[in-house]
Amino acid sequence: MTGQDGLSSSFVETVAGFTAGVVSTLCLHPLDLVKTRLQVNPKSTSRVGSSLKIVRDISRYEGGFAAFYRGLAPNLVGNSTSWALYFLFYGSLKDGMCIYRGNSWALTSFDYFLASGTAGALTSLLTNPIWVIKTRMLSTGSRFPGAYSSFTSGVRQIYRTEGIPGFYRGLVPALFGVSHGALQFMAYDRLKVLRSHSTQGSSRGSEHGNKTRELDNMDFFALSSLSKLFAGCATYPYQVIRSRLQTYEAHLMYRGATDAIMQIWTREGIHGFYKGMGPNLLRVLPSTWVTFLVYENMKIILPKLGPI
Repeated sequence: MTGQDGLSSSFVETVAGFTAGVVSTLCLHPLDLVKTRLQVNPKSTSRVGSSLKIVRDISRYEGGFAAFYRGLAPNLVGNSTSWALYFLFYGSLKDGMCIYRGNSWALTSFDYFLASGTAGALTSLLTNPIWVIKTRMLSTGSRFPGAYSSFTSGVRQIYRTEGIPGFYRGLVPALFGVSHGALQFMAYDRLKVLRSHSTQGSSRGSEHGNKTRELDNMDFFALSSLSKLFAGCATYPYQVIRSRLQTYEAHLMYRGATDAIMQIWTREGIHGFYKGMGPNLLRVLPSTWVTFLVYENMKIILPKLGPI
């Protein structure tokens, strides 16, 4: 689909998603590092004290402030690429559904869930190798024996020692985690529809003559927060399982996703599945705000720039 401004909706979705991924990663990478360290350590707890200890140890033993940005390259590549692909797939699928339904207001919660779930699965299949390298770099300091010195070093070592399958470790729980994005975007888009149909504030006529409300940044802020909390509480454990399966020696510790689940349950109990949730909430909420505010505003700005 192409608007009167000459920019296709696919181009707008892709650039907006890419930009949102870059900005959110640059702002919040250190919290992602702390969260990953908590997730992959069987002896850590989910308490705030564990996070503070990790922060102190990184600062003291791994090189100060710069150490908090270890693994930035794969995280930056992964997030920007993932968001670009995700919004491209999601937007295209929604456009197709709108054509099938007749208009965008006819889309149901299941339509949003199906579109976001499919987009998430496709994105996971394409970007899982990046996340394997990112997890390994974030889970250890640069001085750790065998640690990857760079993104390209990680690619070479995985290919040499584990082959192609090594790039797809943790894919099963990652695909399960697609449910997180599906639930989040289902909630987000349904909330946007409900909010836009409120009678307060400025309004415009819809296809059916109903008044719809122009959403602003405060709306995007509130709706993205609610949808993220809803999805996060429901699906967080898969992130812990995925991180365990993507560590350096995962193939020696776990036989697969089911074995990892059983070991975590036996040794750590239910709390083991929620390790790192504290810093994860501190990270994902600001990340969600930045991502969606940048994404929604880029979708407004890009068409005004005209053909590129």
